[in-house]
Amino acid sequence: MPCTATIDSPVGPVRITGTRDVISEVMLGSDTRFTATPALREDSAELADAITQLQAYFAGELQHFELPLDMSRGTTFQQSVWRALLGISYGTTASYRDIAQTIHSPRAVRAVGSANGRNPLAIVVPCHRIIGSTGKLTGYAGGLAAKRWLLKFEAANIECSAAG
Repeated sequence: MPCTATIDSPVGPVRITGTRDVISEVMLGSDTRFTATPALREDSAELADAITQLQAYFAGELQHFELPLDMSRGTTFQQSVWRALLGISYGTTASYRDIAQTIHSPRAVRAVGSANGRNPLAIVVPCHRIIGSTGKLTGYAGGLAAKRWLLKFEAANIECSAAG
């Protein structure tokens, strides 16, 4: 049975949902879906690996997650977008158009935006790294302030690791 754990982070509470075998959801507290999900059993031991990796990410010690992810809630198209998001490196960004081209659907820019907004695995599947083709920050389920913070945080940690 799935369970949930909530950790504190610099961008507010982060709720993780899943089992010892698979993570099905990572949501920021400002995401309206955060409160809409039915209450599950709170069990941080069951989700220990995900908690450890997210805490390491927020400490600037982890740039790539190694977690088993359940993306089955999405359509085939959404899943293809989410898999493409996994290819965006820490500290970099891509546009909706870039993702549309990556998944061989260059005309599906708006559909990519919609799929990005439905990503149930925030941070781990880095939808925050998607920006508009003009370089402008666009919507984020966790809020634009959180998106801005995550992008600045990652860029600063790239600079620190390159300098160190």
